[in-house]
Amino acid sequence: MAPIKISQVKKTYQGNVTAIHGLDLDIEDGEMVVLVGPSGCGKSTLLRMIAGLETITDGTISIGGEVVNRKEPAERDIAMVFQNYALYPHMSVRQNLEYGLKNRGTPREEIDRRVNEAARVLEIAPFLDRKPRQLSGGQRQRVAMGRAIVRQPKAFLFDEPLSNLDAKLRGQMRIEIRRLQRSLKTTSVYVTHDQLEAMTLADRLVVMNAGRIEQVGKPIELYDRPASLFVAGFIGSPPMNLFKLDALSRAAGQDLAASLPAGTDIVGIRPDRIETGSGTGLRLSGAVELIEPVGGESHLYVRVEGLDQVVIIVVEGRSRLSEGEVLDFVLPLDALHPFNTETGRRAD
Repeated sequence: MAPIKISQVKKTYQGNVTAIHGLDLDIEDGEMVVLVGPSGCGKSTLLRMIAGLETITDGTISIGGEVVNRKEPAERDIAMVFQNYALYPHMSVRQNLEYGLKNRGTPREEIDRRVNEAARVLEIAPFLDRKPRQLSGGQRQRVAMGRAIVRQPKAFLFDEPLSNLDAKLRGQMRIEIRRLQRSLKTTSVYVTHDQLEAMTLADRLVVMNAGRIEQVGKPIELYDRPASLFVAGFIGSPPMNLFKLDALSRAAGQDLAASLPAGTDIVGIRPDRIETGSGTGLRLSGAVELIEPVGGESHLYVRVEGLDQVVIIVVEGRSRLSEGEVLDFVLPLDALHPFNTETGRRAD
């Protein structure tokens, strides 16, 4: 059993620069938790503190019930997968997989069993005698994952492992990582700035901003009910449309304040919840400035007079509209998300 418990963890660098502000996070045994947020939000720093590669200024980190603050990385029984693979170029794939086990004094028979099993699971058996330079990016990442798997650690830590791969390979490797994690049931912490990776891989998603946790929950929960303006704007592609309440009320010719929670001054709606044509809710219209066909759906960018902003609308299929054409659309009242600017939080 290897749950990870992060209690009031803080990281301050010289010059009194605080990168992590007293975080609390419990990661259950066998759970895949994804840390996501913009560059500089502290997600990689937090991962490195779990790994022991960064010292903790304050607070405690426990792995499997044991506080590891003063333990070296090698003593924490974790395995880390990096974005640059970190393979030994002069060694074969087999030697890369065996290296950590040999250093731990693992018996030869057990080394062979673990290496062969990892090679089978990751489908890299045909490449065991090749050097890393003879492999593609996707194959190298599989080897890096294999090196982590053979360790049979308490936890896997992934530091943006797919960022060096092209879009097609990233999609394939996302599937592989999720399949493996579910099969091995090993506690995993995964860092990424790519929200598609975050949404598809996570059992629970942790959205970070400026060294703090904005929201924790299942990916669909964060999408359906963002707890802050930051999460509303960060999670979702295209992002949530956000309107000033008074401007939206004027543009729609309808006072919304009475139907929303007290303190609401910003209203949001997901692009895929906006209805084109007839419907019940706030009626708006505007000129289509741009149409992005994205396979099975189209993204419409519509400028609405009185709002002084572009509204993004997602419609199924290929739009028959032309750029410059006026579009009528409706914002359903039950799809609106209320926020307060002063607190930055959800208003209800």
